[in-house]
Amino acid sequence: MTLVRTHSIHANDLQFEVDEAGEGDDVALLLHGFPESRRCWRHQLPMFVQQGWRAVAPDMRGYGGSSRPKERGAYHVDHLVADAAALFDSLGARRRVLIGHDWGGIIAWAFAIRQVRPLDGLVILNAPHPAVFARVIRTSWRQRLRSWYAAYFQLPWLPEFSLSAGHARMVGRALRRTAQSRKTFPPELLAHYRSNAAAPGAMKAMLDYYRANRRFEDMVRGPGVGAPTLLIWGEQDTALGPELVTPTAEHVPDLTIRRLPDVSHWVQEEAPEAVNAALTEWMRERGLTD
Repeated sequence: MTLVRTHSIHANDLQFEVDEAGEGDDVALLLHGFPESRRCWRHQLPMFVQQGWRAVAPDMRGYGGSSRPKERGAYHVDHLVADAAALFDSLGARRRVLIGHDWGGIIAWAFAIRQVRPLDGLVILNAPHPAVFARVIRTSWRQRLRSWYAAYFQLPWLPEFSLSAGHARMVGRALRRTAQSRKTFPPELLAHYRSNAAAPGAMKAMLDYYRANRRFEDMVRGPGVGAPTLLIWGEQDTALGPELVTPTAEHVPDLTIRRLPDVSHWVQEEAPEAVNAALTEWMRERGLTD
């Protein structure tokens, strides 16, 4: 069994609680999304270690055991990208693979587009390229309807109140209802996500990711993605339509797409074997294994 160590890392003037497995300076950094935590990568950490990488999954700022700035502006993408860069630096990374799901994927896209640090590989799970999303949201009423919750999150105090009430009952309900299988979120995992969301100040911080980043154009200013990129997409995503996938090739020269037809938005938790198989194959093709 792969030993996973939980500890705290100081980076970008914040403390990040991380799950870490493996050794060395080839670092795979895994960024979670809303409303999950570092635990969503529990099935992927051993796989990266098997491929020769040191795998590190942090609680993002505002989440779990990591620092929780109070100001909305602290959650702007500039700071979130700087967090990822500082974590790579604190870990002494020589080679870097950046992996992101949902909001973690948006941050990973911005990091790669801006070429903040050299990347040997970029992996995105169910997060659209910002330029593609900005175009589709302007032209597709279907995607606007899928994204209704993001507009709701812009309201003051009401989203915090509704989502954190009853020990974040609605968070647990939303996770289960949008998954394809009830096994995706067993009771103990739902309890963990609900406890994180119900912690004082946590829900505001989580929603401030949406409130501080309303202009997707801010995320695509940079040289563009130069790293080999793997896009894994669960096609039963209730929030993000499949039309967001194919146009990604217009913005990423070295792109591999793996579609999982019967999998929801929570792709790495719902289909860990398929995700790990896709990752392993792609890493071998790109020379990213021992």
